[in-house]
Amino acid sequence: MTGTLYGVGVGPGDPSLMTVRAVDLVRDADVVAYHCARHGRSNARAIVARYLGTQVEEQLTYPVTTEDTADYQGTLDAFYAEAAARLAAHLDAGRDVVVVAEGDPFFYGSYMHLHKRLADRYPTEVVPGVTSVAAAAAALGRPLVERDEVLTVLPGTLPPDELAARLADTDAAAVMKLGRTFTGVRAALATSGRLDEAFYVERASTDRERLAPLADVDPAEVPYFSVGVVPSRVHADTTPTARAETAAALDGHPGEVVVVGLGPGARDRLTPEAAAALAVADDVVGYATYTARVPPNPRQRVHPSDNKVESERAAFALDLARGGRRVAVVSSGDPGVFAMASAVVEVAADGYEDVPVRVVPGVSAAQAVAARVGAPLGHDYAMISLSDRLKPWDVVERRLAAVADADMALALYNPGSRSRTWQVEAAREVLLKYRDPSTPVVVGRDVDGPEESVRIVRLADLDPGEVDMRTLLIVGSSSTRWPAAGTVYTPRRHG
Repeated sequence: MTGTLYGVGVGPGDPSLMTVRAVDLVRDADVVAYHCARHGRSNARAIVARYLGTQVEEQLTYPVTTEDTADYQGTLDAFYAEAAARLAAHLDAGRDVVVVAEGDPFFYGSYMHLHKRLADRYPTEVVPGVTSVAAAAAALGRPLVERDEVLTVLPGTLPPDELAARLADTDAAAVMKLGRTFTGVRAALATSGRLDEAFYVERASTDRERLAPLADVDPAEVPYFSVGVVPSRVHADTTPTARAETAAALDGHPGEVVVVGLGPGARDRLTPEAAAALAVADDVVGYATYTARVPPNPRQRVHPSDNKVESERAAFALDLARGGRRVAVVSSGDPGVFAMASAVVEVAADGYEDVPVRVVPGVSAAQAVAARVGAPLGHDYAMISLSDRLKPWDVVERRLAAVADADMALALYNPGSRSRTWQVEAAREVLLKYRDPSTPVVVGRDVDGPEESVRIVRLADLDPGEVDMRTLLIVGSSSTRWPAAGTVYTPRRHG
């Protein structure tokens, strides 16, 4: 008759937060095992110390923790195999073994590595414990999530750029495993726009508990047993005290306008910086087609408008920001390419000098279409809008001729619409005066959208009837090559 293996969560630090089941198992165990670093101190053992008596103690000492080693994973695997063998000897002798784990055994706990190696050979039971995340929220007195909010638990060991993207894309978060990762975690919170919402909780529930705004913490003083918490936004927005604090913080200070590039369409083209700006915005302003692409947030106000009121939209956003709002003005692609950045900056320069304006770049339509076929913009190139709504056609025609004569590839934006039906044919005729009829033209329509279509045709064969406002054209130079179906590139060396 073998013994039973118990993985027992003993909570975040305060022994009174252990469950009754955990206390009973520790008291009655034949063997109590615990993990520790080479200094020999174990937080889990310290929590259960009052319940220890005649039990055999197995100290499982990590060979490495954060030290550099030639084969870190291999060293740990060998350690867990040896530790499992030690516990198996007790189990084979009929002794019950309790492995105590700080927090919960299956929540970033070392017990799980023993469980993997022993659970198929011996009876096992896992006893859940209060996690450090739950204890941190309790210490802060702030809910983690409310209503339909999403909580994301993240290890601080992730690369800062990945952390930033995940922080920007969630309602609330808990970041574990701080210590040496703290500097990168704080940078990720700043990049994602969440630093001002984040709190630091050290050794929750113990007599050494420490709470602070995460931005104010000295990285040199951060132990491994600490948690970063970005709590519920819904709670903050619906709590009278929190609303008063927010109003006081904004009193006398302007808000901000951030012009955000959403990229060509697909969500994975949105940069972490853009996602962060959207996440912290109080208001989202833009053409209705683009505001519809912003993930819904019950905290935000969305202000969609028509596509032909750029200046009015910019002034509206700046007025909101002057009243203390954080405003995201959204554009498709990159906001600085025939989009809202110039409109906002221009209006801001004429009477809104007191309102901060930032521009967050995005993947442009030209980049997205070019990537679909290779590298047609691999050398010098130009971008020209064929719309004559904001400039006369003779200016468009002169610029087309100049670029064509300079022998550069070019991306043609806004080539046609229901009210502009002749510009593509006129542009083709200008270009044919300088380019060979066989010059490749990439016709990209609704790239990243549900009706995506990308074709390559000869300049002479470009059909204006197949081009609309959702189309972007890339016209090659004399150096541009079309070696195979679906591939176009312009060599970096000219000639």
